[in-house]
Amino acid sequence: MPTATKAKTTPFVAVDAFVNAYAINNRITRFLIESLAEEAWRAEPPGGKGRTIAAIVSHLHNVRVMWLKVAAKGTRIPEQLERATVTPREALKALDASHDAMSALLRSALGSDGRIKGFKPDVAAFFGYLVSHDAHHRGQIAMLARQTGHALPKSVDFGMWEWGKR
Repeated sequence: MPTATKAKTTPFVAVDAFVNAYAINNRITRFLIESLAEEAWRAEPPGGKGRTIAAIVSHLHNVRVMWLKVAAKGTRIPEQLERATVTPREALKALDASHDAMSALLRSALGSDGRIKGFKPDVAAFFGYLVSHDAHHRGQIAMLARQTGHALPKSVDFGMWEWGKR
């Protein structure tokens, strides 16, 4: 009886998978920002308290920069954003720069001892922290857009969950 030929498969490479998942996370944030009405960018939060969307997006980037300063000394670290003046286009460019630097940090830690300087316990938890932080603020952005009269279309609300398409 002839033996069945097994199809060759590519082995799963965890380092590549984590870095790819982080890239998807960044593209989802870009998708959200690119989908916002222009008027939503600086719309004042209800009651005048809290951050504008411009300030939230600046915060996302600036927190990445903060971690890069702690954990990736010696590498090229992007400049922080000024929330009062940043434009969506500038923010997208900055998010790409901080994403690229963070991806290099993740790849380095995943390919070595798994540690991130200044963060415990390890690179897997740091990855979870980064994605959770971005997702939390994406939710704030979507809510603030709705509260200020610039609700996102359902295709964007649902589109942020389509990791396989991003």
